[in-house]
Amino acid sequence: MLGASLLAVSLSGCGGSSRAVVHLGAVFPLRGAQSPLGREELQGVEAAVKVVNRSGGVEGRRIALDVRDLESPGQAAAVVGGLRHDPVVLGAYSTQLSIPAAAATSHLGRVYWEAGAVADQLTGMGSPWVFRVGATGSDLGANSLDFAAAELSSRLGKTVRQTRVSVVWEQDAYGNSVAHAAIATARNEGMPIVSTTTYDAYAPDWPRVIAAVRAARPDILVLASYIPDGVAFRRAMLAAHLQVGALIGSTMAECVPDFGQALGADAVGIFGSDRPAAGFDPGKLNASGQSAYRLLAEALGNHTPSEEQLSGFTAAWALVHDVLPHARALTPAAIAAAARSTDIPANDLPNGAGMKFASDPAHLGQNERAAAVVWQWQSPDHSTVVWPPGYATGQPILVPLPAAPVTTTAPAAPSSAW
Repeated sequence: MLGASLLAVSLSGCGGSSRAVVHLGAVFPLRGAQSPLGREELQGVEAAVKVVNRSGGVEGRRIALDVRDLESPGQAAAVVGGLRHDPVVLGAYSTQLSIPAAAATSHLGRVYWEAGAVADQLTGMGSPWVFRVGATGSDLGANSLDFAAAELSSRLGKTVRQTRVSVVWEQDAYGNSVAHAAIATARNEGMPIVSTTTYDAYAPDWPRVIAAVRAARPDILVLASYIPDGVAFRRAMLAAHLQVGALIGSTMAECVPDFGQALGADAVGIFGSDRPAAGFDPGKLNASGQSAYRLLAEALGNHTPSEEQLSGFTAAWALVHDVLPHARALTPAAIAAAARSTDIPANDLPNGAGMKFASDPAHLGQNERAAAVVWQWQSPDHSTVVWPPGYATGQPILVPLPAAPVTTTAPAAPSSAW
């Protein structure tokens, strides 16, 4: 448990020498349905702290994480309230948890540091205490249509302006973030938006959604969903014999191993717009990014990190390695000021990102150099990064998307130097 001060200091000897511990809060779902991936993200955070402590901590002071379980939005104020003496609270994996956790932390005048959630609203509340290193839903939605315009239109035998786009999304903060950016980007590219359809993940009306898409006859279908509804949508699509030129999903559903495991051959050919993860080639990074990635892999027992582990590590690494050592004091105000002044070039962080936080009120605290990629499922247990070119480890296949499941052999994953 935390004491009443930022630094827990023990004094020894008459000379008054001290050894201090820097306490940081961490709130993640440790039980319940969100806990498997939430725990993975926490593992990435813990790995960053472990690596920095091993090299001497922050100015010689060891970092200690005070980890708390956060399973529902209604618990956020109480859970964060128990960390009121920590200068920073890291969290919280899920948009549903992160938004109330960030609000509660800001209310206490403490820094909230997001490790994974993507909804735009998190860094759209104008709070000077909230920071996010990773991509937003808007980044993922825009990336989907940039990829479609650059790569998919020509593969479908169409010009960009002939490429018809439908967007389907779950009607919460995350889904709206992805969908609205996808729609805006398509319009900027000159692609006609032929349908927009929302649904409730807890009570989806798939016949209505499928009928709307079928009537629109899109070439590109963009889907913003969670895991169960993303899997269910693909099954409903196949059962209705609905064919499109390409299906681009976004984190969560299409971008986690569960999607391929649940659908098998039905997943093959589908694209996912997401943060860099398992299929990402760290050899494309700068020297400092490669070094940090290597340290993460070593901290995980020389295993390739999952998406959530990489996201959690990258966010925490930027905080404990780059921000805290340059703060004038380990107080919330000084840490926030150090974060705003930190300037990390692209490819210097272990997921390919850089870091420079936005200062305008609409995006305050959002990393303007966050990394996003597009994957494609090229076998039921293998996805390949196909966009952007600087991160690609393979080329798109199966465009247009076949109406029936396809069995294919995935290319070998790129070897790792670690």
